[in-house]
Amino acid sequence: MRAAFFGTPSHAVPALAALCDAAEVSLVVTQPDRARGRRGYRVAPPVKEAASEWGIPVAQPERAGDLEETLDGLDLEVAVVVAFGQLIPPALLQIPRAGFVNVHFSLLPRWRGASPVVRAILAGDRTTGVTLMQMDEGLDTGPVLAAEQAAIGPRESAGTLTARLAWRGAALLRGRLQSIAAGELEPRVQDDERATAARRVRVEEAFVDPRRHSAAAVDRAVRAFDPRPGAWSTVDGRRLKLWRVLPTEAPGPEPGIVAPVGDRVLLGARDGALEVVELQPEGKARMTAVEWMRGRRGAAGRLEPPTPRSGR
Repeated sequence: MRAAFFGTPSHAVPALAALCDAAEVSLVVTQPDRARGRRGYRVAPPVKEAASEWGIPVAQPERAGDLEETLDGLDLEVAVVVAFGQLIPPALLQIPRAGFVNVHFSLLPRWRGASPVVRAILAGDRTTGVTLMQMDEGLDTGPVLAAEQAAIGPRESAGTLTARLAWRGAALLRGRLQSIAAGELEPRVQDDERATAARRVRVEEAFVDPRRHSAAAVDRAVRAFDPRPGAWSTVDGRRLKLWRVLPTEAPGPEPGIVAPVGDRVLLGARDGALEVVELQPEGKARMTAVEWMRGRRGAAGRLEPPTPRSGR
């Protein structure tokens, strides 16, 4: 079976490995190298690095549609997509005999879109899953070929949950690919009335305001925006990212205040408190909240909305 793979980030690599186990991968398509860091060095996507190491040809078009002639000449049985980052043009969808199959990190039709794991944690979902979907011209609207449910751990971050779903999705793909290529799976049309949108995350929405938000909402935001972009607020006009908090029944400071209480650092929220375990002041590395408070000589901080500078 000849196949192509479309994907970009590290959590697409397990599915690429699974596809290599089940098919001859003729081409890997990923996003172009992008400038990263303050010096602007161009960095290859993780999928490109893996494909190059495994000796698979790689294409990095600015637009996926530029590959129509290339794909047409590969005699593909199937193409697999995992977090590619571009919509696949309708003309490409028709080229592989079994079409394009997307490995999506939710139980469709819930959380269609770019950030299904983040949205599931923010919403307080207790379960999610992985879906193999036959791609059509819409955004995650195609018929479902297979799905597998997974629980969301009470302390899981978006990063840890995404990594776990990446391996679950890879295993599901490995087990069902031959049946997909043979047309043995009956596609199940999604119920559009049950669909929810998982729009792309913006830095601005990762701002947390414990004066208005419940402790549970702040906790979900911290986990949902880890590792990107990081839940944040400002203290003394400078950005402060919250990387790890824990629920607590202990009485805390007033809402919006972060202060030492005994041997812990607590943050007051609208309806209670959270223990702050790890944070990151602007311009510095991650540190424990105790270390940060020690540097402030125990002075409490007030989490406030951003100024135009800190909210850029």
